Amino acid sequence: MVDFECMDSYNIHDLVQIVALLRSPDGCPWDQEQTHESIRRNMLEEAYEAVEAIDEKNPDHLKEELGDVLLQVIFHAQMAQEQGLFSFDDVVNGVAQKMVFRHPHVFGTQQATDTIQALDTWEVQKRQEKKQDTVTDSLNAVSRALPALIRAEKIQSKAAKAGFDWSNIDPAFDKLMEEAEELHRAIHGDGDPQEELGDLLFAAVKVSRFLHLDSEQALSQTCEKFIRRFQTVEQLSNGRALSQMPLSELEALWRCAKEKEAQGDGLGVLTIQEDNHE
Repeated sequence: MVDFECMDSYNIHDLVQIVALLRSPDGCPWDQEQTHESIRRNMLEEAYEAVEAIDEKNPDHLKEELGDVLLQVIFHAQMAQEQGLFSFDDVVNGVAQKMVFRHPHVFGTQQATDTIQALDTWEVQKRQEKKQDTVTDSLNAVSRALPALIRAEKIQSKAAKAGFDWSNIDPAFDKLMEEAEELHRAIHGDGDPQEELGDLLFAAVKVSRFLHLDSEQALSQTCEKFIRRFQTVEQLSNGRALSQMPLSELEALWRCAKEKEAQGDGLGVLTIQEDNHE
């Protein structure tokens, strides 16, 4: 057993010690075996669960999930310290230094009277800090581990700040239609369907930016809408296996599900969460 005194309340220093003890020779076999790579997915999952708690507007759930994210940070820092790379204190110092440097309008002599000026100052300081001498450098700096829609949006935003963008939504929408047609041709043998699908999604993100919409959130809402309507289809099938029903009947049930949702009739279990997007 490790030398540890259980308490009614713990602070950040206690949590760092707890993780170190879990990784110690007398600690937990599972924790001892982990590497940065083995728990890489945990970091992603915990971050997404924290976002879900934000969407739920549930403070208790958010508190719990933020703790799980913090645990991942401390766990990775502990493993790095064991390898002689850096410590949790180094992580804290690094992000504190970054916040001070990127806010010269707060901690220095520069001025930022609104959000736009503040973000512009942040971007200038970030490029200086990262030694990003060209716009391409800043595009390459967008994390490749981000969900592709979010990454596309950030890349497009940085390119737009450099002047590489249309002045209104019309040509962006025309490009979306053009990419849809190119995908259609590729499906029938004229081109690479995967490449053209990527171009179509990238163009869709461009349209979402002009509409000031979050493409990732829009797709998430559509996923939820699909699940709700699919649930109604299953309920309307009266227990029959959907795989044994003709497509024409399934499509009819789907149309009925859409109508029920539009009328607010969710069979007692569904809720309407978004507008009339198809």
